[in-house]
Amino acid sequence: MKCLILAAGYATRLYPLTENFPKPLLKIGDKTILDWLIDDIDGSGLVDGYVVISNHKFARHFEEWAARKSVDITVVDDGTSTNETRLGAVRDIQFAIDRLGLDDDMLVIAGDNVLDFSLQKFVRYAYEKKTSCIMRYFEPDEKRLIKCGIVQVDASDRILGMEEKPAQPKSNWCCPPFYYYTKADARLVPAGIAAGCGTDAPGSYIAWLCTQTPVHAMEMPGSRYDIGNLESYRKVSETYHGITR
Repeated sequence: MKCLILAAGYATRLYPLTENFPKPLLKIGDKTILDWLIDDIDGSGLVDGYVVISNHKFARHFEEWAARKSVDITVVDDGTSTNETRLGAVRDIQFAIDRLGLDDDMLVIAGDNVLDFSLQKFVRYAYEKKTSCIMRYFEPDEKRLIKCGIVQVDASDRILGMEEKPAQPKSNWCCPPFYYYTKADARLVPAGIAAGCGTDAPGSYIAWLCTQTPVHAMEMPGSRYDIGNLESYRKVSETYHGITR
C-alpha cells in the first residue's frame, strides 16, 4: 500500500509563518505535523512507500525533510507556484499517480492535521471492509457543517450519499481528509474527474465514487486537530500531546 500525502496548498491564512514555508512542516511540540502522521502510520507495517505531493514553491523544503527520514518518501512537485494556480486535491492525486505510475491500494491523507488516535485503526478497518473507506465524526454545529464534507450512512457504515459543503446538510456526520482507496478504485480517479466531480476538496472524489461502488465510513475513535490559522496553530501547539488512544 502507498500513502499519498496532500501537501500542495499554500496555507495563506497562516501567513507570515507559511509565506515561505510549508504548513505540514511546522512543528507541533518536538515533531513536524508530517512526522506525527508518518511515524504513526509506519508502525502498522502495511505501507511500503510514501508520496508527498507538493507545489513547486515548497518542494525543496519537503525534499530536505524527506532526506532525513528513514522511510521511503518520494516528493512530487505539481509545478504550481501560487494559490491561484493550484491544481486542487483530486487533480494532485491523479498527477502523482500518473507521474509515478502508481497502481496499488492507497491511503490518502491531508498533511496539515494531527490526531490523538492511531491511523492504524483506520487502515485495519478498511482491510476488514475490503472497500474504499473514509472516516466520519459527529458535528452538532450547523455553521461548521456547511464548510465540510457531509456523509449519510446506513447501519453497516456504508455511505448512502456524500456532499461537499452543502447549503442544507442532510446529516451531522462530517468527513475529515483521510481516505483509503482500493487499487481498483484508485484507478477510477480519471473517470471521476471526467464525470465532473469537484477537484478542489479531496472528498469530492469520494462523493462521486460512492455512487459507483460501495464505500464505508468508520466513526472516528478520537479527535482531529485542524491547523487552519494562526490562532488554531497556537492552540494546538499548546495542547497537543500525541496519540493517546
